[in-house]
This record gives sequence, C-alpha cells and structure tokens, in this order.
Amino acid sequence: MTSDVLSAPQDERAYEGTDPTRDSLLRRSARWETGLVVVLIGIVIFGSTQGVSLLTGSSIFYIGINIGFIALMAMPMTFIIMTGEIDLSVASMLGLSGATMGFLWHHGWAIWPAMLGALLVGVIGGALNGVLISRLGLPSIAVTIGTLTLFRGLAQVLLGSLTVPGVGDQQFPAALTNIGTESIPGMSISYTTGIFIVLAIGCGVVLHYTPLGRSLYAIGLQPEAARFSGIRVSRISFGLYVFSGLISALAGILLTLQNASVSYSAGIGLELNVVAIVLFGGVSIFGGRGTVIGVVIAVAIFGSLQVILTQMQVQPEKQQVVTGLLLLISVVVPNGAEIYRRARARVVRTRQTA
Repeated sequence: MTSDVLSAPQDERAYEGTDPTRDSLLRRSARWETGLVVVLIGIVIFGSTQGVSLLTGSSIFYIGINIGFIALMAMPMTFIIMTGEIDLSVASMLGLSGATMGFLWHHGWAIWPAMLGALLVGVIGGALNGVLISRLGLPSIAVTIGTLTLFRGLAQVLLGSLTVPGVGDQQFPAALTNIGTESIPGMSISYTTGIFIVLAIGCGVVLHYTPLGRSLYAIGLQPEAARFSGIRVSRISFGLYVFSGLISALAGILLTLQNASVSYSAGIGLELNVVAIVLFGGVSIFGGRGTVIGVVIAVAIFGSLQVILTQMQVQPEKQQVVTGLLLLISVVVPNGAEIYRRARARVVRTRQTA
C-alpha cells in the first residue's frame, strides 16, 4: 500500500500526459538568464548585419574599455538591490574619488598614496550612506540622492574647472595609464574587464554558495523575518554600502588612469546605467531575487549595444533612449504576472462595488 501511495503522483502525471523532464526543460527555458542569452546572440547577429563584428579581439577590448568601470559598480549594486535597497550615489563617488586622486596628484603627492587616498574617500562615503540607512533607518533612495549631490559638489570644490594633469603638472605614470590602451598580456580583454571578471566570480560565490548570500536573499524577501531569525540586517546593510563606496572609488581610479586625466564631472549620470544593468540582469527591484550571472550577461548586452550604436553613429542622447527602454523592460516584464494579477483584482473589486 505504501508503494502505491508513493507512486501515485508519478502515475497521475503519466495519466495527464506530462513529462517531468520536459517540464524541467521548460522551466529552465523560461528563466530570465536564458532570455538574456538569446538577446545577446540576437545583438551579435544584428551587429554583424551592420558590419560590426563583436567577436574580434579588438571589439572585446573596447567593450571592456567602454563599460568596465560601470560593470564594476554593478556588482555591489546587485547585492544592495537584492536586499531591497538602492545606492544612487555610485557615479558621484566615482567622480569624487577621481577628483581626490587628481587633487592630491596636483599638489605633489606620489601616485600610490593619491590612489590610497581616493580609496579611503570611497570607504568614508560608503560608511556615511551605511550609517544613515542601516543605523538611522532612513530610506536609501532619499539618502543616496542626497549624497549623490554631496559627493559631486565636493568633487567640484576640489577641482573646480581644473583638469588634472594640467599646465605645470606631471603626467600620470605611463605604466598605469597604459591600461586604457593595452590589453592584459596574452589576452584580448582590458585590465578593467579582468578586474570585473575576478570581482564577479567572487560576488557569485558569495551570493550563491555562502550563508551571507542566503542572508541577502532573506533580507530582500522579508527583512523583519530575517531580523527575527538572527540575521544581522543592519550590520550587513552597513557593510554593503561600504563595499559599494570602495568599489565605486576603485572604478573612479581606473577611469582616471584609463583617460590619463580627470575632472570633477567624470561619471555624471552613470548611476542610471548601473541600475539599468542590474535590473535588466534580472535582479528584482523589490529585493530577494536575482543572480550574478544574469548581471554579467546584462553587462555584455549593454557593452555590445553601446559599441554597435556608436559605430552606427547614433547620437548619445538616442543611446540614452535605448537605456531607458531597457530599464522599463527590466522592471515591467519580470513583474508582468504580478501587475496582471493586481489589475485583474482591481477590475473584480470595481465590478463588485458597481
């Protein structure tokens, strides 16, 4: 009898004519990441029809040059959005760290202390966000809009209209600025891309294979339940913002070296690109859902699109339209079922009250 009971579900599925293997294949095919791979393949094909080959070494190198520093900032942003919060100050921190490095270099500091100073500024800025959000409980979107303006203002105070190196300044060391023109020896990828790959692997391991990663999902799904279950929500949230500040500062240093110069306006508006990439990668804006591999594929899609549109001589403002559309798609499509359910419930309530 026990055997009959245990085998009943299988018999029922067989009676209904469904195949478990087929169901599993359909579920995998329906994953957001699978759709992203299809989109990426479509973009590669579209590029080839426009005379842009994305699979050459030079194309891969320039994709990394164009989007590598944005991709770096997307990793801590993935963790933060996973917990249901956001950090809109990342691009301003990129600008402030670059301005700090340029300011110190302009005043005679050696390159390595100047870079360490820029990283320290990133940690302090991230800690400021972390204290206000995780300790005082202020809304992350309001806090980081405020620090977005604060960091950009400080960058302007440091450099004003000055571009460093300017007249009378030494040039940044050529051994470091070569990262904007040379690839990693023996490979076709830029140094920034190499750093991003290492960071993405580390973040992927942490998110998907460690208790900390499971805590991030739990915080995003039900923060109160996570707190009552013993997860140190405030401490983790504070650490995430410090991590975000540090990586944003690193991105600012790399962008400065890549361009061999810096001004206070470096990275203006890039925070929207970072958020768009993370959401397009399948991370839920409501928290608790997403993968690192999805974000990595989204980085490849954005970088490829940017190269194609640039070589097609599409104006930057029109490229922003494409970014905005992808951002809307990434918010609406994954939540389409929930939006439909709410709309249908609203219609039912309206009919009942009529």
